[in-house]
Amino acid sequence: MDILKNLNNILIQIKNISNEKNVNLIAVSKTFNLNYIRPILDSGHIHFGENRVNEALLKWSNEKKINANIKIHLVGKLQSNKIKEALQIFSYIHSLDTEKLARLLDKEEKKNNIKAKYFIQVNFGNEVQKSGVSLNKLTEFISFCRINTSLDIVGLMCIPPLNENSSECFKILKDLAEKNNFSELSMGMSGDYLRAVEYGSTFVRIGSAIFGDRTN
Repeated sequence: MDILKNLNNILIQIKNISNEKNVNLIAVSKTFNLNYIRPILDSGHIHFGENRVNEALLKWSNEKKINANIKIHLVGKLQSNKIKEALQIFSYIHSLDTEKLARLLDKEEKKNNIKAKYFIQVNFGNEVQKSGVSLNKLTEFISFCRINTSLDIVGLMCIPPLNENSSECFKILKDLAEKNNFSELSMGMSGDYLRAVEYGSTFVRIGSAIFGDRTN
């Protein structure tokens, strides 16, 4: 599989519909080793996504020393016992969703004089198998974070329920971001990234459309 060709084709598609807005493509490289990812790295691409803290540390620690421009994104759930390690490797965390997590992240950032950027994950369908803040508690959670922490929360993130119209979710998330003065939106994956861009996504998280199917 020509993953660099896949990446470039997706970038062209995004550019054609983005109306010159800046859209960042996160190449979700979880489970793939660096040798497989290397063509994209060597091309100058800098945004990569992982969903496990330990895997990200093992895979990317040396690469980030070589190239400080690389941005690693946590696109999976963050366990509270992994916060210290997560802040060592991730530039962006897309799954902020509880007051406990916000407090612990804020404490760890201040302790180590480090700053990451955060997206609040929104759970549209109140799906128990997914993380995220429910719509009816989002305003309260945003207020809590702004009053009680110094976290750099840049936007909102969602994974639309499989049985719902993703366009409707994207529209709602865009409206919520504007209402709460957030400039960034993390929405859209391999199956719906173009639709997400149409609705204003600034970060799309694409894995299989670039790298192919995962073996685990």
